[in-house]
Amino acid sequence: MSGRLTIIRGMHPFKDGVFSALAHATGGADWYKFIGMRAKPYPETNERAAYAFSRAKKMPRNPSTQKAKRQMIAAQYNWSRAHFTRHPGSVAVVWNGLGGSRMAYMLGAEDAGNPRLYVELAPFAGHVTLDPEGLNAESSVPRTRGGLGDATLGPVRKARMANDLVARAARGRNKPVGQNRRALPKSPFLFCPLQVPNDTQVQIFGGWADTMPRFARILARQADALPEGWHIRMKEHPSARERITPLLEQLAAASNGRVVIDNQSDTFDQVRASQGVVTMNSSLALQSFLLDRPVIVTGEAFFAVPGLVDVAKSEEQLTALFGQVETLQYDDAYRDALLGFLLDRYLVPYSEDDAGRLRIDRYRVLEKVEQARDLMA
Repeated sequence: MSGRLTIIRGMHPFKDGVFSALAHATGGADWYKFIGMRAKPYPETNERAAYAFSRAKKMPRNPSTQKAKRQMIAAQYNWSRAHFTRHPGSVAVVWNGLGGSRMAYMLGAEDAGNPRLYVELAPFAGHVTLDPEGLNAESSVPRTRGGLGDATLGPVRKARMANDLVARAARGRNKPVGQNRRALPKSPFLFCPLQVPNDTQVQIFGGWADTMPRFARILARQADALPEGWHIRMKEHPSARERITPLLEQLAAASNGRVVIDNQSDTFDQVRASQGVVTMNSSLALQSFLLDRPVIVTGEAFFAVPGLVDVAKSEEQLTALFGQVETLQYDDAYRDALLGFLLDRYLVPYSEDDAGRLRIDRYRVLEKVEQARDLMA
């Protein structure tokens, strides 16, 4: 087992398809349906379990249930650390892993001295994220122009990718969020693609805006700071099971036309028609780079860097940016460098064979495994 991937199943066809492709690319893996539990603690158990619990996606309301969940996470940390101590060099692999039980699993592997690989969907079709340090704002993506090296995205490839952008289809039988191609207003606006309210991007990296309802209220409150004739245009996320439509409708009704809710027009049509994008930390910001739109970010993200976007670290800063929205600028070469780095050096491409099995770029996977080992050396 030493040196092999140790995978916690994703319990989802696509996720486990990705894991199977990783196992195939690396010569095999050891799979676990669930994270085990072990009562005997380590000196770090309470601290590590408390941290993982604080970032759990689903937080129980009942105090006794909270206590039981903390105890379970502590036992899972103990099992993980003991498991990886027995199997030095084994690589811990999990989907997301930024909170709760899966975070306890990754912390146990880290404290045992073992390499880790966090797996997640990528912002660009046909790619997944595979990172030995973490995801999103905790990823290993360089935060400086120099750190990206000589990577870049050429104009022909950029134009092709921009043309190929396809908005995500809505979930659910009623499909309250659509992707319809229709005419959009000529009046200038900032487009805000709202995120899944309980997504880890929001819960962990949301920053001062905190939650999607609060973020929407802040945008509505600051809409008056935009120049005369401008408006904020919001759209709920197609994958969101928890909807805040009633709140959005209230905000729009009280805004004198400054806030418009459009859950039906195609997402990328709205980006193209906009004069810019404002987001907490949605990966749609990166796709907006392809369409040459200025972006304002309020939360934590690896791309929340001046030159790539404008970063609003408070409501006061957001007010100021809205007031000068007509003159927002960005460094096009820096953006192209980041996109080139992501596509050619960071993200891992995959494809589907004739039998429907996922196949992944073996060279890039082995490179990621080596990076994970180097990190723990």
